[in-house]
Amino acid sequence: MIEIKINNEKEVVELLERVAEGIRYNVPLMRTIAGTMQSAVEQNFEAGGRPKWLGVKSRPGGSPLIDSGALRNSIHASWDNDEAQVGTNLVYATIHHFGGKTKPHKIKPVTKKALAFGGIVRKSVNHPGSQIQARPFLVLTPQDEEDILDDVQRYFQSLMK
Repeated sequence: MIEIKINNEKEVVELLERVAEGIRYNVPLMRTIAGTMQSAVEQNFEAGGRPKWLGVKSRPGGSPLIDSGALRNSIHASWDNDEAQVGTNLVYATIHHFGGKTKPHKIKPVTKKALAFGGIVRKSVNHPGSQIQARPFLVLTPQDEEDILDDVQRYFQSLMK
């Protein structure tokens, strides 16, 4: 039989208790991970996608997903003891992320009495819907995943000090 004797038992027990408490209450870790994920999504917007998003056909030179900045500015992080999330509450975000076809709909003027397209004036126009290319913005690269693993490692190292 092997016998192990611990001379500094009190310090070892305190260390184990700190680590156990850090596992039970890991909100600080989840907050850090959420921040790393949010930074990754911000980098996706700055880079025009990672990998690059397809361009906008109807607006040459336009930046996909960035025109008004509303989608980019709606990205928020949340966390609790068990999870970290990054997302948006904008309804149109899903079709931009996954792609798809919009429903046919009627377009009516908002600030004027009529719409004008190519010299033709109409009170409303029936739009057939649009095919939207997928431009995934809520994605993590392999490097982002490595950064999250680094967050976890630093968190546990901080518990052992």
